[in-house]
Amino acid sequence: MAGVVALQGAMASLSISAPGAASTSSFWGHPLSTFAAAPAGVKFMIKTCPIQMRLKRWERKKCKPNSLPVLHKMHVRIGDTVQVIAGREKGKVGEVTRLFKHNSTVIVKDLNLKSKHKKGTEDEPGEIVMIEGPIHSSNVMLYSKEKNVASRVGHKFLEDGTKVRYLVKTGEIIDSAENWVKVFKEGSSE
Repeated sequence: MAGVVALQGAMASLSISAPGAASTSSFWGHPLSTFAAAPAGVKFMIKTCPIQMRLKRWERKKCKPNSLPVLHKMHVRIGDTVQVIAGREKGKVGEVTRLFKHNSTVIVKDLNLKSKHKKGTEDEPGEIVMIEGPIHSSNVMLYSKEKNVASRVGHKFLEDGTKVRYLVKTGEIIDSAENWVKVFKEGSSE
């Protein structure tokens, strides 16, 4: 106990000089580093990190300053026919049913199936169901049903001034009014 009191007294006797002044204080022969004390009423500025959404502990999402997630631009849309170019389902063709723009993934109908264990309730027993898992958008490529070929996507303007997407290999226009009406009707019926 006496040693602690002696150490506290020795530390209290040390003084720290103002910034720019010569350091006269020392502790066991080593000069003490100086720091500037903030004037009264002034708070230190702390560099803030980008805001993170709290979805899952192991999967943080970058957010904008207004706390909305950063959405990625993707080359596919709902209703597009795509071919998987990497992974377990490589070479298979399907239709995009959902998009997740915050992590740039897509759900393709009847591809990348995973088993989900549903807990039973009082009324119905538990079961194991197969659901489609997400695939990263970089692992899918737009697919032409007519020519049976996968292609990159390009953008161009038509004569009437509308901007459309087309397949680079075949020149086939993907975006059309009929496709969007069909996708919109299917989406509203679900």
